[in-house]
Amino acid sequence: MLTQLKKVFFTLLIVAAFTSTSTAQTAADSIKAVINKTFEGMKEGDTVKIKECFTDGAFLQTFKRTKDGGLNLTNETVSDFCKAIASLPKGAADEQIFFEQIKMDGRMAAVWTPFKLYINGKFYSCGVNSFQLVKLDKEWKIQYIIDTRKAAAQCN
Repeated sequence: MLTQLKKVFFTLLIVAAFTSTSTAQTAADSIKAVINKTFEGMKEGDTVKIKECFTDGAFLQTFKRTKDGGLNLTNETVSDFCKAIASLPKGAADEQIFFEQIKMDGRMAAVWTPFKLYINGKFYSCGVNSFQLVKLDKEWKIQYIIDTRKAAAQCN
């Protein structure tokens, strides 16, 4: 009887060990989660959700074409970004990303995500996001985003 109880206990320990390691979230998973949460908030028009993903003082930059065909690098605050999202109907902005590369060193991470942006279901633009994230306390936050942006007609 005691031997049988030991076997059951040992089996339960093994199951518990596999369960806990399989559900543990890696740093890369946590980084992906905060970036995905940002784009979920964007699609849902949930500016509170978006703001939770960023550090205080975070900023965004993007390359935009000028009327004469040149390129400008424009700056935007998280508040400005949220105002733009809030002006759209829920579900209007759907940026679909692909995690191509994640690099980490301690409390800093860099993430490269090609994207396709759909506005009101219509393919609008494509490009690449480059994220810089920092781990503050026990949570990853976005400090900086820069992206390229090509009109839909320029995307493959």
